[in-house]
Amino acid sequence: MAGALPRSPLAPETFPKLPQIDGITFAAVEAGVRYSGRLDVMLAICAPGTSVAGVFTKSSTRAAPVLDCQAKLGGRQDAGAAILVNAGNANAFTGRNGVDAVAAVVDATAQATGLPAERIFTASTGVIGEPLPHERITAHLSNLVTLQSADAIAVAASAIMTTDTYPKGATRTINANGKPVKIAGIAKGSGMIAPDMATMLVYIFTDAQVSQSALQDMVGAAADTTFNCITVDSDTSTSDSLIVAATGWSGVDVTGNAEFEEALQAVMLDLSHQVVRDGEGATKFITIDVTGCTDASAAKTHGLSIANSPLVKTAIAGEDPNWGRVVMAVGKSGAPADRDTLSIWFGDILVAENGWVSPTYREEDAAAHMKQDNIRIRVDCGMGEGSATVWTCDLTHGYIDINADYRS
Repeated sequence: MAGALPRSPLAPETFPKLPQIDGITFAAVEAGVRYSGRLDVMLAICAPGTSVAGVFTKSSTRAAPVLDCQAKLGGRQDAGAAILVNAGNANAFTGRNGVDAVAAVVDATAQATGLPAERIFTASTGVIGEPLPHERITAHLSNLVTLQSADAIAVAASAIMTTDTYPKGATRTINANGKPVKIAGIAKGSGMIAPDMATMLVYIFTDAQVSQSALQDMVGAAADTTFNCITVDSDTSTSDSLIVAATGWSGVDVTGNAEFEEALQAVMLDLSHQVVRDGEGATKFITIDVTGCTDASAAKTHGLSIANSPLVKTAIAGEDPNWGRVVMAVGKSGAPADRDTLSIWFGDILVAENGWVSPTYREEDAAAHMKQDNIRIRVDCGMGEGSATVWTCDLTHGYIDINADYRS
């Protein structure tokens, strides 16, 4: 894709100051995998005893690195671990070449770090269907090891971007047993974002002590209410990966610790929202609350139907309070709904109720809400207690501009 993209108008002002996580170091280099003049490969090295958990795309055309990572989860925990990520090439739909490229990168990383191959987790993001020039990555591994630093997580966040307009980071700290337990995470994602496990690439690090199985349960549960509840364009990537590494260096066992689980979920929610705010061409951040459904699953189905509707998203881009498009999206979702019990709000403005426009509705009020950067739509189906919240962005011509020349 030609040229750097302008920073999203919804971006945070600055990258957050992330704490050092004891037992983790980072480095990044310019390897020229696809881009020139920018960081595009990062390596994180984790201390021995680190628990590694993850969730991955459910795509039937999963990339070779995803399949390799999935096969390694739950394995040995005594040795250290490494995470290596390249941007610019997804190493997806590349046949045997893709498998061989992963093996070459893993073996070279294992040799450079002294870690066993089964503890090397790789990911690739970028163009699909082009062979990964893995020799450009392996040529820099010695340098990646030499440059390792405990305070280089921000550099790592920059190295994993593709069409992102800003690096994404989030952190939380809790006190448990009189000691601080830190969590810091980074993510990349801007387009090809739709919930189907977790989305994009996400790496979260903590000094908490927790077994792999307990961490896996926490990560899976948190993903369902964060990354699995966002969408930019309804397209699920071949490469989506979320990995959480817990070094245990705080000495605090967080198994069954609700405060830690809430903090982990908060980091994941923060990162997922940042991905939506960086949606390709986005100018509006949209929260969709769905209540009164037969169950939570139905509520989420309705919410995603609204969030993924091009007609809803383009109306919001044009600041048009076209509530009829929300009615349409609920009706087409396939989840239970009743026209005559449906209510819709834009912000705090009651738009429709009892199967018809509300008698108190004034379109100029809804139009004023649509001019804001943060839009909230609420739908109540009037059928039960099920509820869900999903997040998305608007759909502008900028999305077309970015994706029409992605490979040029």
